[in-house]
Amino acid sequence: MIVRELHEHGSLSRSELGVRTGLTRSAIRVLIGELADLHLVNEGTSAALGTPGRPSSLVNPTPLGAVVLGMDVKVDSVDVAAVGLGGEILNQIRVERPRGRISVDRTVADLVDLVDRVWAITPGREALVGIGVAVAGLVRRSDGLVYNAPNLGWNEVPFGAQLSDALHATVPLAVANEADMAVLAEHRRGAAIQAEHVIYLSGEVGVGGGVIIDGRPLTGLAGYGGEVGHMPVNPNGIACRCGSYGCWETEIGEGALLLRAGHRPGGGQGEVDVVLEEVAAGVPEALNAVDNVGRWLGVGLAILVNVFDPEIVVLGGLLGRLHPYVLARVERELDRLALRAPRGLVRVVPSMLGTRASLLGAAELAFEPMLSDPLGWAGVRTAAIAASA
Repeated sequence: MIVRELHEHGSLSRSELGVRTGLTRSAIRVLIGELADLHLVNEGTSAALGTPGRPSSLVNPTPLGAVVLGMDVKVDSVDVAAVGLGGEILNQIRVERPRGRISVDRTVADLVDLVDRVWAITPGREALVGIGVAVAGLVRRSDGLVYNAPNLGWNEVPFGAQLSDALHATVPLAVANEADMAVLAEHRRGAAIQAEHVIYLSGEVGVGGGVIIDGRPLTGLAGYGGEVGHMPVNPNGIACRCGSYGCWETEIGEGALLLRAGHRPGGGQGEVDVVLEEVAAGVPEALNAVDNVGRWLGVGLAILVNVFDPEIVVLGGLLGRLHPYVLARVERELDRLALRAPRGLVRVVPSMLGTRASLLGAAELAFEPMLSDPLGWAGVRTAAIAASA
């Protein structure tokens, strides 16, 4: 409980920990001593707050006391980061890759190489407690099977098992959908801190969604929930990569924006940059393309607002970049289509974490086993070190 509070909220005084955890002062004192011996926390003195008495002592998470690897597999890049307790990114390496159907074997090899490069410049390998991987596709949480990743060209791939074997992993390795990871990160460290009902949308080649209800991720039975990009919003729409027609991502994704702006749909970030420059310059075709994205974004969001009644909608990726240009149209569509009661409560905001959202969410997922039982984890690690000595 104490380690989780410090990891998620940063340095806290003993009295604040008592309020948050419900533990007695004596229990907190004992636990902090044990956790300090395990190098998971440390204590320091805070600045005086302008009140009488001595400055209060703060309990801090120790970043190198527990470290995870976060990984992010996108359509055009892979990322690996070492992240310390408290959410501090110790080092991160990102590699751009050509778009297209990149093989699973090539992706595993790229990730193994990036892990080696990260550890070469990062301390704390001996404190590794978990590995989390975000993938742009449908992922079965129980075993890391990527059931379908149409924009990667993967189908029923045992990705978690393959990556774990390639890394010779001795710690838990978890794989999840990238948007599910992004909403987790925005909820803990980004635009949706303190919000209990959150929808996250990211748009690049595809459109992904993550949902948090009552402070808990809504992932469905196997982890396939939240695939809002494949909501059929336009009965007269075009074919989608998933095999259906009129999916939301065919109206608000990168390809739709570029095509309507008169650019090559597969042009990638460079072409998107050009479109945004044209929008700033008032080019009519670009303005119409962005307005069309705003229209369909508002239509789909009205459905989600009516179903989930969120406090906040966070737009990431391409949609985050488009936020200042589409917000007015989105708001009009919400006013027109959403039920008045939930419509009056929701805000639509850009991501605070940008391209790092799903990577940081993967790191948060990797921390979960240790955060659930930090003393037990430390005992296992101590035994393993002793056995290898």
